[in-house]
Amino acid sequence: MSSEKKRIAGRWAARIAAALAVVLFLGLGIWRGEPAIVLNKAINICMECIGLG
Repeated sequence: MSSEKKRIAGRWAARIAAALAVVLFLGLGIWRGEPAIVLNKAINICMECIGLG
């Protein structure tokens, strides 16, 4: 295998590893209930900024 093909294969391996890490951390955040916390904070910030709260 030429060095160019090895470099391309290494880049693909890094991209796949990064994508798997993203999926893992997204799943972990969802499992911990983080979307509800973020949504609650966003609602509170919007209510304070608009002045409805």
